[in-house]
Amino acid sequence: MKRRQSATQLAERMLAGDSLALPRLISLVEGESAAVAEIMRRIAPHTGRAYCVGVTGPPGAGKSTVVDKLTVLMRQRGLSVGIVAVDPSSPFTGGALLGDRIRMQQHYLDPGVFIRSMATRGSHGGLPGTVQGVIKLLDASGRDVILVETVGVGQTELDVVNTADVVIVVVTPESGDAVQAMKAGLFEIADIFAINKADREGAQRMKAELEAILAMKPGESIAVVLTEAHRGVGIEELYQELERYRRAQEENGELERRRRHRRREEFLELLQRRIRRRFLDFADKDGQLKALTEQVVAGELDPYSACARVLGDRHWLDKWLSQEGPALSEAEG
Repeated sequence: MKRRQSATQLAERMLAGDSLALPRLISLVEGESAAVAEIMRRIAPHTGRAYCVGVTGPPGAGKSTVVDKLTVLMRQRGLSVGIVAVDPSSPFTGGALLGDRIRMQQHYLDPGVFIRSMATRGSHGGLPGTVQGVIKLLDASGRDVILVETVGVGQTELDVVNTADVVIVVVTPESGDAVQAMKAGLFEIADIFAINKADREGAQRMKAELEAILAMKPGESIAVVLTEAHRGVGIEELYQELERYRRAQEENGELERRRRHRRREEFLELLQRRIRRRFLDFADKDGQLKALTEQVVAGELDPYSACARVLGDRHWLDKWLSQEGPALSEAEG
C-alpha cells in the first residue's frame, strides 16, 4: 500500500508541475511496477492534449538529427517538447546501448524539453512495450508535442503506427529505390517521407519515384520532403508538412479515429498479456495440464488437439478462473 500511495503522490506532484517527479514515474512504468495501474488512473483525465509524432526509418538515416532540429524549431515557436529515443538493448543488461545524454545535448538545460532514452528490451516492433505509458506521462506533464524515435524500422518493426498520431519515415538516397521502401512496409505506415542527406546523389530521383508511387494511392496525400538535417535544411518545410497534416486530421476526424484505434489496441494487448501470464502460471501448477503439456513436448499429442482439449474442457477453465489469488489484477500487469 505504501508503494501505491507514493506513486499517487508522485503523480500529484508531476501534475502540479514538479519536474523531478516525471523521471521517477517513468522509471516505475519502465520497470512495470505494480503501481502503474494506479498512476495511469490518476493521470488519465490529463492526457490526450499532446500531439505525438513518430520518427522512424532505417538505421543511419539521421533520425536523431531530424528529431533534434525539429525540437529546435518547435522550441522557437514556444512549444514544449517530450522526446522518447528508443535505443537497441544491451545483450548483457537489457538497458539502452546509447544513453540519452549522448543525444541532443543542447537541450538538456532547456526546461521546455524532456528527453528519455528507452531500450527495446527484446521487442521486435521497434518500440518497447512500456512506451505507451511513458507517452501518457509526458502528455499529462503538459508537453505540447511528443517525438518518438524508433530504433530503426524493418519489416517487423512497425509498432510506431499504433503509437503516434503521425509517422515521419526518414530515408536516404542510399536506402535504394522506392521498391525497397515498399518491401520494408514503409508505404503502409508513412504519413510523411523525409529524404534526409539530400545533398547526396540520387535524392531527387528517389523523391520523384516516391511521389510517382504515392500518386497511385487514391485518397491519400503523403508529402515527400528533402532534408539535410545536419545543416537544418528542409526542417522548416518538414515542420510545415506536420502542421498541414495535423490540421487535415483534425478537420476530417482522422486524429480522433486513430486515437480510438490506439486505445482499443492498447486495451486488447494488455488484456492478452495478463491472461497469458496468468494462464502460464496456472499451467505450471495444475498437474493434469502439466501432463498434457508433456504429451505435446514428447510428440505424443499434436498441439492443435491439445489446445482443443483444454478449451473444450470446462473443468480446466473453471479451475483457472476460480484459482486463488487476485484474478487478472493490475499487480500482474
